[in-house]
This record gives sequence, C-alpha cells and structure tokens, in this order.
Amino acid sequence: MWHEDILGTIGDTPLVRLNSLTRQFPCTVLAKVEFFNPGASVKDRIGLAMVEAAERAGTLRPGGTIIEGTSGNTGAGLALAAIAKGYHCIFTTTDKQSQEKVDVLRALGAEVIVCPTAVAPEDPRSYYSVARRLAEETPNSVYLNQYDNPANAEAHYQTTGPEIWEQTEGRVTHYVAGAGTGGTISGTGRYLKEQNPDVRVIGVDPFGSVYHKYFFTREFDHAEIYPYVTEGVGEDILAKNMDFDTVDDYVRVSDRDAMVYTRRLAREEGLFVGQSCGMAVAGVVQWLEANRDSLSEDDVVVVVLPDSGFRYLSKTYNDTWMRNHGFLSDRPEWTLAEIAAMRRGEPEVLAVSSSHTLGEAIDLMTANGISQVPVIDDDQVVGSLSETVVLNSLLEGADRSDTKVASVMAEAIPVVPPSLHLQHLSAYLEQEPGAVLLKAENGGYRIITKSDLIRALSTGKSEAAISA
Repeated sequence: MWHEDILGTIGDTPLVRLNSLTRQFPCTVLAKVEFFNPGASVKDRIGLAMVEAAERAGTLRPGGTIIEGTSGNTGAGLALAAIAKGYHCIFTTTDKQSQEKVDVLRALGAEVIVCPTAVAPEDPRSYYSVARRLAEETPNSVYLNQYDNPANAEAHYQTTGPEIWEQTEGRVTHYVAGAGTGGTISGTGRYLKEQNPDVRVIGVDPFGSVYHKYFFTREFDHAEIYPYVTEGVGEDILAKNMDFDTVDDYVRVSDRDAMVYTRRLAREEGLFVGQSCGMAVAGVVQWLEANRDSLSEDDVVVVVLPDSGFRYLSKTYNDTWMRNHGFLSDRPEWTLAEIAAMRRGEPEVLAVSSSHTLGEAIDLMTANGISQVPVIDDDQVVGSLSETVVLNSLLEGADRSDTKVASVMAEAIPVVPPSLHLQHLSAYLEQEPGAVLLKAENGGYRIITKSDLIRALSTGKSEAAISA
C-alpha cells in the first residue's frame, strides 16, 4: 500500500509516555508527538485543511497563490499542500523566527518576506498587515488567515481529537496545549469534551502573551504584551479560533523554563522537539504540581508537542545562544533593577529632543562617545537616534545644521519596569535597537544594553548586592 502524494502521510502521530520529567506524579503523562507529520509539525494538519476548504469555497483556483502570515510551521504545511496541488506560496514571517524555519520554507519553493516583530498588529509593517496587503495586490490569490479561519480548529476536531481519544481508549482525563491561533487547543478540546465532559483542558501561555490574563479576566490588557523569545505560541491579538470557553485552566511559562525543558525533553526523554514543546511540558509540570492533591493513578494527561528540534539548532540547541540569553545561567530570577544596580553611580542616559537639530545630536554623541541616544520630549520617550540612523540620514542628504531630529529619528527605545526579569530582558535586546530604558527613581532614565546583560551574567549577583 502506498500514498498518492505526501499529503496522505499527515496525521496518526504517536502518543509517547513521558518517563523522566513527570515521574514524580501518580498520573500517566503522554506526549502527542507531532514532528512525525511530513512537514515535521502539527501545522501540517491545518495547512491541508485550509487549502481544501478554500478549494471547496472557490477562493483558491487552479494555479493560484496561497498567502499566509506564519511563524514557520503553518507555512511548511501549506507549502506541502501547494506542491501536491500545484499552487504558489508567499509567506510573511517575523524576524523573531529561527533562520532554519525561513530556510525550510524557501527550500519548499515558497517566497518568504521577513517583517519586524516589535510592531503592533495593525502596523502596516506587521506580518499580519503585509500578508493582507499582498493578497489584495496579487491576482488569483487567497489569504488563508489561520487565526480566524474556521478550517483550522475544525481540522483538529476532525483529526487530533479523535486520534487522542482512540489512542487512549477513551481514558484521557486532561489535555494540555499551548495556543497561538487557538486551533489546536480549541478544536481538539471541543472533540474530547463532547466524548467526556469531565476532560479538563489546560492552556499554556508564554509571558508576554495576552491569552493567560484574558482567560481569567476577559480583559484584553495591552500591558501584558511584550517581547518573548519562545516561537510559535502566544499572541498579541485575540484569534477567532481561540475558544476560551473550551479551556478549564491556564498557566504561564517563562522563556527560560521553555528552553530548559526543550533540552531536557531531548536528553531525558529522547524527544528532539521545538521550543513550544518545552513550554508545554513545563506547563504540564507546573499545573500538575499545583494540583497534585487531586491526581490519581487513573488520570491520563495528554500534552501536544507541536514540532521538531531541527528548526531550532541555531537557538535552543546552541549553547552560545542559550548562554547569551541567560538560559544556561543559574540566576533566572534576576530583575532589571538588580542588573542596573551594577551601574550605580554612573550618569543617567544622555538624550536629545525631537526639536534638536541633527547637528546638535551628532555633537552630543561624538563628544560623549556614545552610539545611540533616546529622543525625549516632556519626559516621554518618542524616538531614538543611532549611528546607523544618523549616517543614513547624512548619506541621503540631510542638512545637519537644519534637519530636525523629529524627521529622521527611529522607533523609541522601549521603557521597561524595574521588575522585568532577566529572561524577558533578553527578548527586548534581541531586537532593534538592542537596548531598553529603565525609569530612575529621580525621574531620569538609565539605559541597559547587551553589554550590561553580559556583565551581569559574567560577574555574578554578588556584585549587584555590593553595589546596592
């Protein structure tokens, strides 16, 4: 027996018992290992489902172009469907995603446009907005929009849910998954609850995503949104596929715990998986520990492991990357205030206003030997200037004596709270401009850069305590 094309191999992924990471609990914990799909992720399921739904609706016609915003895995699933069915693909993604993901999409014949991560969803530069614009401009194309496309959750209702139910012989009592578009947790959870209303569905969210707080309060809190490193999970929007009424509880996991558990899955369980898998298992351990008294030997917990570790070789499985982000450090609880304490006694950050001229800004930067300055008006950070911005402005013919800073400045350096933890700081520093501002007690600002993070990791917490 054979399959007519690669699409026939999607689904029927195995359940594998976790033996090391959850041995302290009386229940059975099973991992639904989705890298057995041909595109090495759970998103192969929805890639095929969304393409076939668009074909049935007549919005995707022969020779057409599939357009989608993706963190990488959905794009791979769509690309496989496109190859088998004769379509072209254009994908938008963010500069947060691993290079391996971009390389996979291009290897599968897709055109990939990389967009900035640190912009609002409605910003025309966001990967959501760029995908929508391309769909409007490209003849015979369709924007599948995995976030709101009902075929996403339906794919899991039709496949992932029934597989888990059959593989556990109906014994599953808890279902745990991360959520980005919401399709995996909502579609699968809905099916399992229809079979047994007592099945508990637990969501796992990274810090920096809106889902966790929204689940408990139904409040969309913009203050909850900030950069995080873990890829392919969490959101800064409310996807229509995310059905919070299907979920019974939610936990949050730090970037550091996600990365540590990802590597532990490989070393202790033989499961070479991606970042969101480590996040999901860290969430399982966290939830089981908090609910230990209610567990029994009869409980069967199923957690979805969405993708393969091969897409994170340059990140999670790279010691240098892990060390540079503080994920191999034994000091995960440091806050920005403690790091800043190492620099106590140093002057506050120098700044310019938007009404200063470019020449005045250049004089300030050269006289003090600094490569970037914030632009501050009335105690509000409104922009930034770096050597690169200044040089590009001069090359474009800007007059340093008359050109106002307001007309050439770049995006503002983020202002973050002193309580921000080290593992979240690294997500900010990974993006341009590679720095953050901390509001000082006297009202001024202190700047924290990658060099400060490296100094903190290399000199030790004792120095911070002495400086304080």
